[in-house]
Amino acid sequence: QVQLVESGGGLVQAGGSLRLSCAASGSILSIREMGWYRQAPGKQRELVAATTSGGSTDYADSVKGRFTISRDNAKNTVYLQMNSLKPEDTAVYFCNAEVRTFIRSFSGYWGQGTQVTVSS
Repeated sequence: QVQLVESGGGLVQAGGSLRLSCAASGSILSIREMGWYRQAPGKQRELVAATTSGGSTDYADSVKGRFTISRDNAKNTVYLQMNSLKPEDTAVYFCNAEVRTFIRSFSGYWGQGTQVTVSS
């Protein structure tokens, strides 16, 4: 069993910053890719940023230059530093990880989500 626990969401004014954290725990052998997705009301869930165990990163065009994803492999934790936030960044942010456990090959797991609200 794998659990992903997110933290760091909240309410911030436009132009402000927030830092999200997601810690994976359980019977983990290794984690391949970790990432952040978001879902705004009435919209589909979309990729925000992702990073591999080797440090490669990928960003949605809408957040490039404003958001930075980072990862601490020793702690099985991924972070999302969000700067210059805009009202359109308002969404529930979900953590995702591709995890290999002692009894299961690489599979995707989701966190419960954390609300980010940016006021104008």
